Amino acid sequence: MNQDLFPFLLQCLSSDAAVNNARAGGSLLHAKFPGALEASFVTAPKLSLPADIEPIPIYRVMNSEGAVEDPTQDPNLDQATVRKMFRDMVLLNTMDKILYESQRQGRISFYMTNFGEEASHIGSAAALSPEDWVYGQYREAGVLVWRGFTISDFINQCYGNAEDQGKGRQMPVHYGSRKLNFVTISSPLATQIPQAAGAAYAFKLQPNNQRCVVTYFGEGAASEGDTHAAFNFAATLDCPVIFFCRNNGFAISTPSKEQYRGDGIAGRAAGYGMAALRFDGTDVFATYNATKLAREYVLRENKPIVLEAMAYRIGHHSTSDDSTAYRPAEELEVWNTVEHPITKLKHYMIQRGWFNEGEENEFVKSVRKQVLSQINQSERIPKPDWREMFQDVYTEMPVHLKEQLRAMEKHVEEHRDHYPLKDFKQ
Repeated sequence: MNQDLFPFLLQCLSSDAAVNNARAGGSLLHAKFPGALEASFVTAPKLSLPADIEPIPIYRVMNSEGAVEDPTQDPNLDQATVRKMFRDMVLLNTMDKILYESQRQGRISFYMTNFGEEASHIGSAAALSPEDWVYGQYREAGVLVWRGFTISDFINQCYGNAEDQGKGRQMPVHYGSRKLNFVTISSPLATQIPQAAGAAYAFKLQPNNQRCVVTYFGEGAASEGDTHAAFNFAATLDCPVIFFCRNNGFAISTPSKEQYRGDGIAGRAAGYGMAALRFDGTDVFATYNATKLAREYVLRENKPIVLEAMAYRIGHHSTSDDSTAYRPAEELEVWNTVEHPITKLKHYMIQRGWFNEGEENEFVKSVRKQVLSQINQSERIPKPDWREMFQDVYTEMPVHLKEQLRAMEKHVEEHRDHYPLKDFKQ
């Protein structure tokens, strides 16, 4: 070998320790191949088997009785904050029940409940800054509740009337709010995940950035190719984004065991070079602590993290689904009682003397009254002006859209007897 090349090869292929060993007559023990910088050389093959890797543990604060198992992990939130957490979960749960029945009555076209996942919404929202951007999937209504989205905002969107912030252009439960930094939900699975990585990268480039991005998705959406792209981009570009997976056990009717073979979704993080944390998604305090820790990490390190909230979807996937066809009623009963997130927080509050049964019953009645009253109002509000379907995509409407609008106006005028124009805002 050309002696002049030897030092260069050592520098390219080995660590400093290996260089010293080689110079002393030893062998190269630690390679520096560009694709695996930290791997060592061995002289016998050994398969890396999934069974050899310890599953990521599930962090929790409260047990099923609402008791804090390690006092150092109690976030020690004040009574007002804990009460807001509880009431926001109850509000979401109550609203879900009524709007689900509203769809069953044919008053709206579609609905998705959040039963069993209330703690993952409220706990994470409480740990974020209102300035952080949220890219939701379609089961994160509690994040909006926490940030101030009102009952009228929810119901007007589901009814697609002229008061809907989305101007009736989306299916029900596809919420969005510019004011609350909640990006409008899209129907296709996982499209929001690479968008969130991109938004986080843009934040990172801003001087003195104090905002992160959180994107929510289910374990089923994690099977989409968009998730891989988002993970890889975020990891390689060091983006301050929290990938928040709600692992609720079922991708519509497909159980987790048929979705993947690895250690859930958090188990994938290491392969992309990302941090991860798995926690009990029915425990609002574990969710709060995990999200708070994640937010601090992504902003301090300018790196992404995968959070995996382990929970159970108590309700049907949507009003188009019948979950009784693929899971037993006995299983549902456990998660709807002993392991329910609202029940756990109620026990916690009782132990601290913060719970008043009468007051909370009155609160539920008040929410029901507000929701039912708003439904009656929302049904009477006209649909948005149909001309608005041509607006808001461009700052200035381009020529081809102007031509389409004129053609539509002419068509509607000529056939106005065939259209329910009285139901639309004029």
